[in-house]
Amino acid sequence: MGKKVLVLGTGAQGSAAARRLDTDSNVESIICADYDMDSVRELVADLNKAEAVWVDAFSIDSIIEAAQGADLILNALALPFNANVMEAALAVKADYQDYNGTDRLDKEWDACELAGEYPIPEDLSPETKRWIKSFNYMYKILGPRFEAIGKLALFGTGSAPGTICVATRETMKYLDSCDTIYNIVWEGVSPKRFQPFWWSPITAMTDMSDPAIAFERGKIVDTEPFSRPIKRKYEYMDEVIIFREHCHDEPMQYGFNSEKYFKGCQNAYFKYAGDGMNFAAPLFEAGLLSHEEEEYNGMKIVPFDFIMSHVPPAPRFREEIKEIIDEGLISDSGCMVIESYGKKDGKDILVESHVGAPGLVESFERAGISAEMYLTGQSGYLFSKMFINDDFAGKSGLISTDMLSYEECDRFFEYAEELGITREIKIKEL
Repeated sequence: MGKKVLVLGTGAQGSAAARRLDTDSNVESIICADYDMDSVRELVADLNKAEAVWVDAFSIDSIIEAAQGADLILNALALPFNANVMEAALAVKADYQDYNGTDRLDKEWDACELAGEYPIPEDLSPETKRWIKSFNYMYKILGPRFEAIGKLALFGTGSAPGTICVATRETMKYLDSCDTIYNIVWEGVSPKRFQPFWWSPITAMTDMSDPAIAFERGKIVDTEPFSRPIKRKYEYMDEVIIFREHCHDEPMQYGFNSEKYFKGCQNAYFKYAGDGMNFAAPLFEAGLLSHEEEEYNGMKIVPFDFIMSHVPPAPRFREEIKEIIDEGLISDSGCMVIESYGKKDGKDILVESHVGAPGLVESFERAGISAEMYLTGQSGYLFSKMFINDDFAGKSGLISTDMLSYEECDRFFEYAEELGITREIKIKEL
């Protein structure tokens, strides 16, 4: 019998996953739910197995009502709703999956401290401390609750975190020990119009405004946003690209899981480049990404909110994406690369994993969506497919996508190749 899936959030990523789920023979029905019913109805009109449901994600009861009978809840909402959706999944006894990873939860911090999986250094920023507490809370409090009902919660199932984490985990196959991991991402799709972000601008800009993080010398540390540049030019690049520090989940996840899943890794970094970084960097330097209210000409404003009011939303409908392509592109490229440095048989080794995916034009030709929707939305679907096909059978509790077994990594990329998402592994002796 096919599975019933609740897709919460019908923005760019949720809609891409819902369309793919609609074609999956192991899916019996889909519930598409959001607060914006116009968006839900527009999506459902194109699907065969879906129904449209209104949901208020601020209310756990509202989510529970929408989730009745669901085998899997795919959470494609913004980060602040994660806690509510997880509680709803526990209540209806459904497997849980989200795109974004963990939020900096603002509740039950004392419980997080008491159950601490990872110590919290005093010299970290308040934002990073909250983030560690949230990880502790999820692993140590929510994890056992999912395990008690025999269900699995899998978080961070987009492209990054998500596919990049699976690819990073896979590189460990080729090392006896690991010293340093770089996750390197270039968003190289540049249209002629002003379009700095192809995914949630509010999430992107919040990441841009927060302290960046790294895992360094065996400890989670704060780093300055947009700092510590590194240069790379892989063979498929036309020019040298400068990648900089960025606030992202991966270094923290690898730090948490260093001993068990990453061969004792001591350093992990997330390096980012692209139009979004180029747009946000001078704003950050000018103090315009501040979330603190200030007075200007007798008016009180929050600089971050004012900037956000001028940032266009991510394109998600076929007509607007086609319009952008028809206007012409400056570039249609990008990269997602994992560099894992360590030792094998006593020798210094670099394991590179290059993840490939369709660019904007090819993504539109394949599915009528953007490249970001394709890679992130399809990545979400691929993890859903693993749930639907019972590839996680017998597994319960709460894990991140860097905690898959090697066999599960193989299965993920087996499914991914069917959608044109590939990876090439290169092993180099240093």
